Amino acid sequence: MPTAEKKNKYTVDDYLLLEEGAPFQLINYDLIRSPSPLLAHQLISAKIFHYLYVFLEANNDNGILVSAPIDVKLDDGNVLQPDILYISPQRKEKIVKDRIEGAPDLVVEILSPSNAYYDLRLKKDIYEKYGVKEYIIIDPIAQNADLYVLKDGVYYLHQKAGKNETLNSVLLAGFGLELNKLFK
Repeated sequence: MPTAEKKNKYTVDDYLLLEEGAPFQLINYDLIRSPSPLLAHQLISAKIFHYLYVFLEANNDNGILVSAPIDVKLDDGNVLQPDILYISPQRKEKIVKDRIEGAPDLVVEILSPSNAYYDLRLKKDIYEKYGVKEYIIIDPIAQNADLYVLKDGVYYLHQKAGKNETLNSVLLAGFGLELNKLFK
């Protein structure tokens, strides 16, 4: 099987040469390797996915809800794998191909020691640049969450919620994450 050669700048073409399931993301033309997530990360991810799924089903929302790993191609130098993403019914035909090609409407990232820098800085900037409408960052260590909303092309912190609070989505009106249920 072909492999991506060692170089200073990688593209989507290089990324696609990697073995399926390889633990990499393409961030600003750099291949970033991550170990598999910790158990706490995966448990939180499963709970969030479940709560979102139940909410979307109850509201007859036939958008697309996916958990990692799934490639999201934003440009030739950025193929990210958010922990959870949602694409509205109105946009799914436009951006869903074999992979997702374009910005999801909602992205959830759960911080791990190996990825916090990327999720809080680089990926946040990339999601903002490409128009992800709502970006949620869950911090299992601090047991809190930040919800950023895109307004006029710039993220602003809409809500910071602690362990005993509910994080309320703007994009999905009526959806709230009770954080005490995530951090048990």
